[in-house]
Amino acid sequence: MRQSLCRAVRRCAVAGLAVTGAALSTPAAASEGGSSFYLLGSGGPEAAVLPPVEGVFLDNTMYFYNGEASVDREFVVGGNVVAGLDADIFANFTTLMWVPSTNVLGGTLALSAALPIGHPAVDASVVLTGPGGNQIAIDRKDSAWVIGDPVASAALAWSLDKETHLQFGTMVNIPIGQYREDELANLAFHRWIVDASLAATWHDEASGWDLSTKTGITFNGTNNFTDYNTGTELHWEASVEKTLSKQVSLGLQAYHYQQISGDSGTGAVLGPNKGEVSAVGVTGAYNFVLGKTPVTARLRVFEEFNATRRLDGTAAFFSLTFPISMKLPPGAGG
Repeated sequence: MRQSLCRAVRRCAVAGLAVTGAALSTPAAASEGGSSFYLLGSGGPEAAVLPPVEGVFLDNTMYFYNGEASVDREFVVGGNVVAGLDADIFANFTTLMWVPSTNVLGGTLALSAALPIGHPAVDASVVLTGPGGNQIAIDRKDSAWVIGDPVASAALAWSLDKETHLQFGTMVNIPIGQYREDELANLAFHRWIVDASLAATWHDEASGWDLSTKTGITFNGTNNFTDYNTGTELHWEASVEKTLSKQVSLGLQAYHYQQISGDSGTGAVLGPNKGEVSAVGVTGAYNFVLGKTPVTARLRVFEEFNATRRLDGTAAFFSLTFPISMKLPPGAGG
C-alpha cells in the first residue's frame, strides 16, 4: 500500500505544480510589467494526471529566476518605460488542492487555491519615462517582500486507459494582492486573468517512461490603474522522463511562450509589444516517506533562448508535495 500511496502523491505533485504555475509577475515578458500569469515550466511529467483518490493535498514550490535585457530593449514596468533590466526573483507558492470526487463526468475533479509570497528585485539602467511622462532616473533599483494575487483553479482529468491520461484545467487570477503602484518590483497583476489548458500524458508503469505535453491560452483583463490591456498569450510545454527506481526519476523538459495578440490601452506606449521565448531544461523527482506520509520532492532548471521583447533568463523550481488527508478505498489500508 505504501508504494501505491507514493505513486498517488507523485501524481499529485504534478497537479499541484500545474496550479502553482500561475501568479508570478516579473519583468520577463513583453506584456505589462514584463509579466506572464502562467508560470512557464510549471507543467511537466504527468501533467495530465490527478491523484487517484479523494483527499486534500499540499504543494509548496519555491521559484528562482534571474534574467536580464540589454539597454537597447525597452519595457513598460509599473507605468514606467525602462531599459537595461536585470531581475532576481524569489517566490514561494503554497497550493492547497481538494479532490472531492473521482467520478465527475467520468473523470477526477480537483479544486485548488494558491498564494504567492516573494521578493522581486529589479534594476533598470535607464528609466526613460515615468508617470506624467517625465524622465525619472538613471540606474533605478527596486525590491520588496510582497504578496501576490491569489489564484483559484479547477481541473478535470480522465484516464482513457492504463497509460493514457487527459486533463482540462482553468485558473483565475483574483486581483486583490499587494500591488505597488508606479513601482518596478511586483508579484501582483492588478487585473483579472483567466488561463485555460489541455494536457495529455502517456505514463507506462512497467517501462518507467512518461511522455507529457500541455498547451494553454491566457486571456488578460485590463489594469485600471495603468489602463494597460495585455494581449492574449499562448504557452506550450513538453517533457520526457524515466523512472530509474522506486525513489528516483529524471527527465528533460521544454517550453515555448508566444503572445498572439498585441497589447492595447493608453498605458501600452510601446505599441503591440508582442513577445516570445523558448527554454529547455532538466527535471528530477525523489520520492520518500516522512513518518507515515509519502512525500515527493521535484527539481526543475531551465535556460531560456530566442527571446523577443523579453528578458533572457534562468529559472529553477523546487517543490515538496504530500497528502494532508486521503479517503482510501475499502480494504486499501495496511
